Amino acid sequence: MSAPAIMPEERLAATLARLILDPAAPPARHIAVGAASPIPAAACWLVKLLGHPVRLSLLHRRSGNPFTEGTRELFDLTGQGRIDLFFLGGGQIDGRANLNLVGTGEWPGTGVRFPGSFGSAFMYFMTPRTILFREEHSPRVLVDKVDNISAPGVSPPGVFRRGTAQALVTGKCVFRFHPDQARFSLESLHPGESVDSVREATGFGFDAPDVVPATPDPSEAELALLRGRVCDEMAETYPEFCARVWGRGRAA
Repeated sequence: MSAPAIMPEERLAATLARLILDPAAPPARHIAVGAASPIPAAACWLVKLLGHPVRLSLLHRRSGNPFTEGTRELFDLTGQGRIDLFFLGGGQIDGRANLNLVGTGEWPGTGVRFPGSFGSAFMYFMTPRTILFREEHSPRVLVDKVDNISAPGVSPPGVFRRGTAQALVTGKCVFRFHPDQARFSLESLHPGESVDSVREATGFGFDAPDVVPATPDPSEAELALLRGRVCDEMAETYPEFCARVWGRGRAA
Protein backbone atom coordinates (compact mmCIF):
# COMPACT_ATOMS: atom_id res chain seq x y z
CA MET A 1 0.00 0.00 0.00
CA SER A 2 1.39 3.40 -0.98
CA ALA A 3 2.18 6.00 1.65
CA PRO A 4 -0.37 8.78 2.25
CA ALA A 5 0.06 11.81 0.01
CA ILE A 6 1.88 14.79 1.48
CA MET A 7 -0.61 17.20 3.02
CA PRO A 8 -0.20 20.94 2.36
CA GLU A 9 0.10 21.50 6.12
CA GLU A 10 3.00 19.02 6.27
CA ARG A 11 4.81 20.82 3.46
CA LEU A 12 4.33 24.17 5.18
CA ALA A 13 5.54 22.81 8.54
CA ALA A 14 8.68 21.36 6.93
CA THR A 15 9.25 24.64 5.06
CA LEU A 16 9.02 26.63 8.28
CA ALA A 17 11.38 24.17 9.97
CA ARG A 18 14.00 24.76 7.26
CA LEU A 19 13.70 28.51 7.76
CA ILE A 20 14.14 28.07 11.50
CA LEU A 21 17.36 26.14 10.84
CA ASP A 22 18.65 28.53 8.14
CA PRO A 23 22.42 28.64 8.77
CA ALA A 24 22.63 32.18 7.37
CA ALA A 25 20.23 33.48 10.03
CA PRO A 26 20.98 34.18 13.71
CA PRO A 27 20.58 31.04 15.84
CA ALA A 28 17.13 30.22 17.15
CA ARG A 29 17.82 28.92 20.64
CA HIS A 30 14.47 29.92 22.15
CA ILE A 31 11.38 30.00 19.93
CA ALA A 32 7.97 31.25 20.98
CA VAL A 33 4.68 30.40 19.26
CA GLY A 34 1.61 32.52 19.89
CA ALA A 35 -2.11 31.89 19.75
CA ALA A 36 -3.83 29.46 17.40
CA SER A 37 -0.74 28.58 15.33
CA PRO A 38 -0.76 24.82 14.75
CA ILE A 39 1.46 24.81 11.64
CA PRO A 40 4.24 26.94 13.20
CA ALA A 41 3.92 24.79 16.33
CA ALA A 42 4.33 21.64 14.22
CA ALA A 43 7.43 23.17 12.60
CA CYS A 44 8.95 23.93 16.01
CA TRP A 45 8.27 20.43 17.33
CA LEU A 46 9.76 19.00 14.13
CA VAL A 47 12.97 20.99 14.68
CA LYS A 48 13.18 19.89 18.30
CA LEU A 49 12.45 16.22 17.57
CA LEU A 50 15.03 16.20 14.79
CA GLY A 51 17.53 16.65 17.60
CA HIS A 52 18.24 20.37 17.50
CA PRO A 53 18.75 21.97 20.94
CA VAL A 54 15.94 24.52 20.92
CA ARG A 55 13.69 25.67 23.74
CA LEU A 56 10.02 26.01 22.83
CA SER A 57 7.53 28.29 24.56
CA LEU A 58 4.05 27.54 23.24
CA LEU A 59 1.43 29.91 24.63
CA HIS A 60 -1.55 27.68 23.93
CA ARG A 61 -0.13 24.41 25.19
CA ARG A 62 -2.68 23.08 27.65
CA SER A 63 -0.28 21.15 29.89
CA GLY A 64 3.38 21.79 30.52
CA ASN A 65 2.97 25.45 29.56
CA PRO A 66 6.04 27.37 30.79
CA PHE A 67 4.01 30.55 31.31
CA THR A 68 1.90 30.94 34.43
CA GLU A 69 0.88 34.53 33.63
CA GLY A 70 0.44 34.19 29.86
CA THR A 71 1.69 36.84 27.47
CA ARG A 72 3.10 39.10 30.19
CA GLU A 73 5.92 36.63 30.76
CA LEU A 74 6.45 36.26 27.00
CA PHE A 75 6.84 40.03 26.67
CA ASP A 76 9.22 40.12 29.64
CA LEU A 77 11.42 37.43 28.07
CA THR A 78 11.36 39.16 24.70
CA GLY A 79 12.26 42.53 26.17
CA GLN A 80 15.20 40.91 27.92
CA GLY A 81 16.43 39.51 24.58
CA ARG A 82 15.67 35.92 25.54
CA ILE A 83 13.34 35.04 22.64
CA ASP A 84 15.16 34.51 19.34
CA LEU A 85 12.32 33.74 16.94
CA PHE A 86 8.60 34.42 16.72
CA PHE A 87 5.86 33.95 14.12
CA LEU A 88 3.45 36.66 13.02
CA GLY A 89 0.65 36.94 10.51
CA GLY A 90 -1.89 39.58 9.62
CA GLY A 91 -5.28 40.28 8.17
CA GLN A 92 -3.27 42.26 5.65
CA ILE A 93 0.45 42.07 4.82
CA ASP A 94 2.06 44.42 2.33
CA GLY A 95 5.27 44.47 0.32
CA ARG A 96 7.19 46.34 3.01
CA ALA A 97 6.32 43.56 5.51
CA ASN A 98 3.89 45.84 7.35
CA LEU A 99 1.17 43.96 9.24
CA ASN A 100 -2.45 44.96 9.80
CA LEU A 101 -4.27 43.20 12.62
CA VAL A 102 -6.73 46.04 13.27
CA GLY A 103 -9.13 46.10 10.33
CA THR A 104 -9.76 47.45 6.85
CA GLY A 105 -10.78 50.99 5.99
CA GLU A 106 -10.01 54.18 7.86
CA TRP A 107 -8.78 54.00 11.45
CA PRO A 108 -9.89 52.29 13.62
CA GLY A 109 -10.73 49.73 10.95
CA THR A 110 -14.32 50.54 10.12
CA GLY A 111 -14.60 47.85 7.44
CA VAL A 112 -13.66 44.25 8.19
CA ARG A 113 -12.44 43.91 11.77
CA PHE A 114 -9.41 41.76 12.57
CA PRO A 115 -8.55 40.18 15.95
CA GLY A 116 -6.43 43.09 17.19
CA SER A 117 -2.74 43.98 17.37
CA PHE A 118 -2.08 42.62 20.88
CA GLY A 119 1.73 42.61 21.25
CA SER A 120 2.59 42.22 17.57
CA ALA A 121 4.53 45.49 17.29
CA PHE A 122 6.55 44.77 20.43
CA MET A 123 7.40 41.23 19.27
CA TYR A 124 8.28 42.43 15.75
CA PHE A 125 10.68 45.06 17.11
CA MET A 126 12.25 43.09 19.92
CA THR A 127 12.68 39.62 18.42
CA PRO A 128 15.83 39.13 16.29
CA ARG A 129 13.95 36.94 13.79
CA THR A 130 10.30 36.93 12.76
CA ILE A 131 8.83 34.51 10.25
CA LEU A 132 5.61 35.78 8.72
CA PHE A 133 3.04 33.10 7.98
CA ARG A 134 -0.36 33.16 6.32
CA GLU A 135 -1.93 30.18 4.54
CA GLU A 136 -4.29 32.30 2.46
CA HIS A 137 -2.44 33.85 -0.49
CA SER A 138 -4.73 36.33 -2.20
CA PRO A 139 -4.86 40.05 -3.09
CA ARG A 140 -7.28 40.39 -0.18
CA VAL A 141 -4.49 39.48 2.27
CA LEU A 142 -1.28 40.37 0.43
CA VAL A 143 -1.96 44.01 -0.40
CA ASP A 144 -0.01 46.87 -1.94
CA LYS A 145 -0.37 48.92 1.25
CA VAL A 146 -2.03 47.88 4.50
CA ASP A 147 -4.97 50.02 5.59
CA ASN A 148 -3.65 50.28 9.15
CA ILE A 149 -0.17 49.43 10.42
CA SER A 150 -0.24 47.26 13.53
CA ALA A 151 3.45 46.42 13.23
CA PRO A 152 5.85 48.02 10.73
CA GLY A 153 8.20 45.86 8.69
CA VAL A 154 11.05 48.39 8.73
CA SER A 155 11.87 51.44 10.83
CA PRO A 156 13.61 54.78 10.21
CA PRO A 157 17.29 55.16 11.17
CA GLY A 158 17.73 55.70 14.88
CA VAL A 159 14.69 53.64 15.87
CA PHE A 160 15.80 50.70 17.99
CA ARG A 161 14.67 47.29 16.85
CA ARG A 162 16.44 43.97 17.17
CA GLY A 163 15.25 42.44 13.93
CA THR A 164 12.82 42.31 11.05
CA ALA A 165 11.02 39.66 9.03
CA GLN A 166 13.15 36.81 7.76
CA ALA A 167 10.59 35.44 5.32
CA LEU A 168 6.90 35.16 4.47
CA VAL A 169 5.49 31.68 3.97
CA THR A 170 2.08 31.30 2.33
CA GLY A 171 -0.01 28.53 0.83
CA LYS A 172 1.57 29.24 -2.57
CA CYS A 173 5.23 30.11 -2.02
CA VAL A 174 8.07 31.36 0.16
CA PHE A 175 9.17 35.00 0.00
CA ARG A 176 12.47 36.18 1.45
CA PHE A 177 12.42 39.67 2.98
CA HIS A 178 15.23 42.17 2.36
CA PRO A 179 15.01 44.87 5.05
CA ASP A 180 17.66 47.04 3.36
CA GLN A 181 15.33 47.33 0.37
CA ALA A 182 12.04 46.92 2.29
CA ARG A 183 11.02 44.42 -0.37
CA PHE A 184 10.30 40.71 -0.83
CA SER A 185 11.83 38.33 -3.35
CA LEU A 186 10.36 35.01 -4.41
CA GLU A 187 12.41 32.17 -2.96
CA SER A 188 10.45 29.02 -3.85
CA LEU A 189 7.17 27.88 -5.37
CA HIS A 190 4.90 25.24 -3.89
CA PRO A 191 3.71 22.45 -6.22
CA GLY A 192 1.34 23.63 -8.95
CA GLU A 193 2.38 27.28 -8.69
CA SER A 194 4.30 29.52 -11.11
CA VAL A 195 5.70 33.04 -10.96
CA ASP A 196 2.66 34.21 -12.94
CA SER A 197 0.15 32.51 -10.64
CA VAL A 198 1.85 34.03 -7.59
CA ARG A 199 1.95 37.51 -9.15
CA GLU A 200 -1.73 37.25 -10.02
CA ALA A 201 -2.57 36.39 -6.40
CA THR A 202 -0.29 39.02 -4.82
CA GLY A 203 -1.26 42.65 -4.37
CA PHE A 204 2.31 43.90 -3.90
CA GLY A 205 5.30 43.87 -6.23
CA PHE A 206 8.20 41.52 -5.57
CA ASP A 207 11.43 40.40 -7.20
CA ALA A 208 11.96 36.97 -8.74
CA PRO A 209 15.03 35.27 -10.20
CA ASP A 210 14.97 33.86 -13.73
CA VAL A 211 14.56 30.37 -12.29
CA VAL A 212 12.59 29.92 -9.09
CA PRO A 213 13.14 26.57 -7.34
CA ALA A 214 10.33 24.36 -6.12
CA THR A 215 9.66 24.22 -2.41
CA PRO A 216 11.18 20.90 -1.30
CA ASP A 217 8.88 18.15 -0.10
CA PRO A 218 9.32 16.95 3.49
CA SER A 219 11.78 14.10 3.76
CA GLU A 220 10.65 10.62 4.80
CA ALA A 221 12.17 11.22 8.24
CA GLU A 222 10.33 14.53 8.59
CA LEU A 223 7.03 12.98 7.53
CA ALA A 224 7.48 10.12 9.98
CA LEU A 225 8.05 12.58 12.81
CA LEU A 226 5.16 14.85 11.81
CA ARG A 227 2.74 11.94 11.60
CA GLY A 228 4.05 10.35 14.78
CA ARG A 229 5.80 12.14 17.61
CA VAL A 230 4.92 15.69 16.49
CA CYS A 231 1.24 14.76 16.37
CA ASP A 232 1.58 13.16 19.81
CA GLU A 233 2.93 16.44 21.23
CA MET A 234 0.20 18.51 19.59
CA ALA A 235 -2.88 16.34 20.02
CA GLU A 236 -3.95 17.77 23.38
CA THR A 237 -3.61 21.42 22.31
CA TYR A 238 -4.72 21.15 18.68
CA PRO A 239 -7.10 18.16 18.53
CA GLU A 240 -9.06 19.45 15.52
CA PHE A 241 -5.89 20.07 13.52
CA CYS A 242 -4.44 16.64 14.30
CA ALA A 243 -7.73 14.94 13.45
CA ARG A 244 -8.06 16.79 10.14
CA VAL A 245 -4.45 16.52 8.95
CA TRP A 246 -3.35 13.20 10.40
CA GLY A 247 -6.62 11.50 11.23
CA ARG A 248 -5.51 11.03 14.80
CA GLY A 249 -7.36 11.90 17.95
CA ARG A 250 -10.75 13.47 17.67
CA ALA A 251 -12.07 16.95 17.32
CA ALA A 252 -13.01 18.55 20.62
